[in-house]
Amino acid sequence: MIQRSTLPKVLLLLAGFVFFSANTVHFLGEPATDGALHASIGKNYQFDFDHVRKGPYLNVKSALLVNYENGEVVYAKNPDMKRSVASISKLVTAMVVLDSGIDLDSVTETITRTDARRSSRSRLMVGYEMTLRDLLHACLMNSDNRAARALARAVSGSIEEFAVQMNRKVKKLGLENTVFYEPSGLDARNVSTAHEIAKILHYAFDYELIAHITSLKHYDCRVLNSRNQIVPMANTNLLIHSRYDVLAGKTGYIRAADYCLATLVQADDGQRLTLVVLGAPFDRIRFREARKLLDWGVRELQQEPVMAQASG
Repeated sequence: MIQRSTLPKVLLLLAGFVFFSANTVHFLGEPATDGALHASIGKNYQFDFDHVRKGPYLNVKSALLVNYENGEVVYAKNPDMKRSVASISKLVTAMVVLDSGIDLDSVTETITRTDARRSSRSRLMVGYEMTLRDLLHACLMNSDNRAARALARAVSGSIEEFAVQMNRKVKKLGLENTVFYEPSGLDARNVSTAHEIAKILHYAFDYELIAHITSLKHYDCRVLNSRNQIVPMANTNLLIHSRYDVLAGKTGYIRAADYCLATLVQADDGQRLTLVVLGAPFDRIRFREARKLLDWGVRELQQEPVMAQASG
């Protein structure tokens, strides 16, 4: 039986629980930690589809443009269509690695023949030993599939167990249309939607290290068992060379997915926009359509204060 003197405290605790459980606002702010589990705890990114505009025609299967500041969806094309997402999967791979708390600098892994099997092009040769930090850079910047497999093995012991952790992660984030079978994105059964990929990118941006790595133009990985050997990595997100400041992002391509991009950028006026394009037919079209959508979105959002003043 609860004593009368403790009742107000109990009610206060219950009220607090209800408030935070129901809290689904779009949280703002800079990236949180270097990747600890608590980076995404307490956050629930929800998007507002009430004011979607009729934007430009895009030669992609699906797309989304979100005002990062308030979660308002500016443009949407087939936002809930499930599609293979290729190497965009690696954003969740990185989150699971960082959630594990594994030491990125003292733990090393060696690229194996299994890592290299049907791994597409790679700068990482079989036998290279590298720190997990360098493997994470290779995975996120150069989209290296061998690096993704090595990271998964270091954290979980097997690709299969790591995929279980990836799916557990997205379920915790409330994503119902996203599923993973392995960490690299080579498996066409790794699927999601433009809507949920945008949310994944927002959660990934909350990890300081993911945001940092995916915003770099270049990085040098070091091969520990080969004296003084450096493996240069370049960011596959070519918007890094555009007029937009790339804050985070990831590219992806396999035949089943076509060319994909998820990125968070900042325009010259400080406006931050989250962009997802899935299913572009060619690499150059992916970035051409991304720039077209961003340019249009920046103009739309710049007009908002003027329109509000005129209507008042």
